Amino acid sequence: MDYLLFTYPNCQDCAELKKILAETEIEGREYNLILKESKLKIREYLDIIKRDDKGAIPIPTLLLQDEAGVPAVLNSRE
Repeated sequence: MDYLLFTYPNCQDCAELKKILAETEIEGREYNLILKESKLKIREYLDIIKRDDKGAIPIPTLLLQDEAGVPAVLNSRE
């Protein structure tokens, strides 16, 4: 299992989650949503990412994935 982590710079919740992930053996990739490549990547998962009451995507958003796909999507609302 690995992960995709979508973050913004200067995001305290993002920094805390990155610290937790660094202490695990799970490998993954971080996508900084300031970058165009990252914005394109998150679009691939919009159908499974939960939005908040205003329709925004809570950041950070963590997608855990395995060979079968994405079994879990977690964000700052959980």
